[in-house]
Amino acid sequence: MTELSEHPRRIALAGASGTIGAAVLRRLEGEGHDVAALPRGAFIEPDALADGIRDDRIDVVISCIASRSGAPGDALAVDYGANATLLAAAREAGVAQFILLSAICVQKPLLAFQHAKLRFEAELQASGIGYTIIRPTAFFKSLSGQVKRVKAGKPFLIFGDGNLTRCKPISDDDLACFIASCIGNPGALGKVFPIGGPGPALSLRDAGELLFAAAGREPRFRSVSPAMFTWAEKVLALGAPFSPWFAEKAEYARIARYYATESMLVLDPASGEYSADLTPEYGRETLADHYRRLLAEA
Repeated sequence: MTELSEHPRRIALAGASGTIGAAVLRRLEGEGHDVAALPRGAFIEPDALADGIRDDRIDVVISCIASRSGAPGDALAVDYGANATLLAAAREAGVAQFILLSAICVQKPLLAFQHAKLRFEAELQASGIGYTIIRPTAFFKSLSGQVKRVKAGKPFLIFGDGNLTRCKPISDDDLACFIASCIGNPGALGKVFPIGGPGPALSLRDAGELLFAAAGREPRFRSVSPAMFTWAEKVLALGAPFSPWFAEKAEYARIARYYATESMLVLDPASGEYSADLTPEYGRETLADHYRRLLAEA
């Protein structure tokens, strides 16, 4: 295994076309690193990928790739398969460090994409390469889907009373900064980092109130029962043995129910409960800042 080179480093970035990947690319280039952005299609040729990594004298590989849908086939192909191909190429080329962007939700794996992510995490940890695994909580993007609703005067949709779950969302740029800080950092090697943005932990109702405040409107909420996803899954699961379409849609219902009922915080191994206190905070940008910027741009 090669030693990490001095700053600036030569970095291969997978997933640069995604929201987080693009932020990581901006951060790395801003810090003066020499970045090779790997196209999604590159993962089908592991030998050629290894040759390219070797020829480009890559020091660090960063993977920000993730399945778009979370469906079982997509998760197996991307969350596990594409990453496994990238890891094999990195090992073959003698790369010193592999930084993986994972997700906090793998702590309680009930979904296909979570199992695929954990399968790759285990493979990375056993690979012998210097690894760093980063598990962020919620992204600002995941809490921005109702901006247009509120701007149009519609109520903010919540599950139950809006306090079923909590998270510490982190901005793209703050997460990119954290990822960059792990490059060549001896304290980051062999570590799994859960990471959130500035506290406090927010419920969905809290997020709605922040959005209404940013828009200068009185809060208005409409409750939706998470049970609708349970019933949808049960109905769709009846057709799953006979149709891939039904199987995929049933998984989407499971994903929706998971995010409607599970907090994106560190799971306390002692109590089995999600803990805001155990969830590390990082960065400066808050969800309120993000909402104000979105509304100003609109």
